[in-house]
Amino acid sequence: MKILEGVRILDLTMVLSGPFATLHLALLGAEVIKIEPPGAGDLARKLGSDPSLNDEMMGTSFLAQNANKKSLTLNLKKKEAQQIFKKLTREADVVVENFRPGVMDRFGLSYATLRQINPKIIYCAISGFGQTGPDALKPAYDQIIQGLSGLMAINGDDRLNPLRCGFPVCDTVGGLNAAFAIMAALFHRERTGEGQFLDIALLDSVMPLMGWVVANLLIGKQQPVLLANDNFTAAPSGAFATKDGHVNIAANKQEQWEALADILGLAELKSDPRFRLRDARKKNRAALTPFIESKLKEKETEHWVEVLNRHDIPTGAILGLEEALSQDQIAHRETLQTIHAAGIGDLKLFNLTAKFDRMQARVESPPPRLSENTDQILTGLGYSEGQIAALRSSGVI
Repeated sequence: MKILEGVRILDLTMVLSGPFATLHLALLGAEVIKIEPPGAGDLARKLGSDPSLNDEMMGTSFLAQNANKKSLTLNLKKKEAQQIFKKLTREADVVVENFRPGVMDRFGLSYATLRQINPKIIYCAISGFGQTGPDALKPAYDQIIQGLSGLMAINGDDRLNPLRCGFPVCDTVGGLNAAFAIMAALFHRERTGEGQFLDIALLDSVMPLMGWVVANLLIGKQQPVLLANDNFTAAPSGAFATKDGHVNIAANKQEQWEALADILGLAELKSDPRFRLRDARKKNRAALTPFIESKLKEKETEHWVEVLNRHDIPTGAILGLEEALSQDQIAHRETLQTIHAAGIGDLKLFNLTAKFDRMQARVESPPPRLSENTDQILTGLGYSEGQIAALRSSGVI
């Protein structure tokens, strides 16, 4: 039995944060009904690097996080669609939406309304800033949140700052936070029988990821220092040039630093007052790095990865994305799974990365075409073929 088998989720979300949340629930076995506006669908259907897939409304951005889901189209501005949604709510366990606060109220589908239909419903609202507060109604995209969270301010160096993260980290972690909260609410309901309202803000979600930096500021009274690829907690710990590329070395412990100095033929630096102790090395990392790189540049990355790891000095090559995805370890862990999508071909999609020894979570169906499951779902609600045809002709579905 899958962990969430028998759990029905009504997913009104689009683009990234919400779909990323419900993807994890779908991989755990929940029935996720993705509810999209007729004709347009999720905006992510038109986003991606392949124009032909965008034209088919199966853009790569959509394919990335909508496996194992069903697609139902509803124009929630119409009363008939709102009635269909209410019927679905009677048999649902979770509603997830990432509209701006107040939109569901205007549809007549607020949590207060839906809980009258199903008192056990768990309603998760994802937004940029939360449902209340002075910024609640402001529009928010990932990059806006990256800037307002302080994340961009602590990235880069003196030459390149502020600097955004190279992927939508705020949307992504907001989705993970929502999935975590939904699982907790489902567990609470198992104990108490109570549904509840969940308020997830992207701004709230990303800030705890900077916990160590924030603690240094709020408790240690130390402002963030721009260190680019260096680790602020230790030295030498960061990215270093080799003969044919770059390598990450994390000599965070004193014994690791001393072993590194010996291996590189820099034993004299162990007694140098600039480098002897951790705090001194941190202050003098700019002077230390040229010594280390002068030795690392004598041989290839592969050599240093093997030698340094053998001596318990954590070391790893800095890979391009394609190399990273094709690593043997990634294949062994089945992090990526291949699924066939009709009319598109085989897709490599991420599997659930948590491993369970009592159950399996896998990609079992490709992301759905727009409205692929509308007739099936409405038939399950008791609508006849004629009624479904009438709903379609009037633009409800």
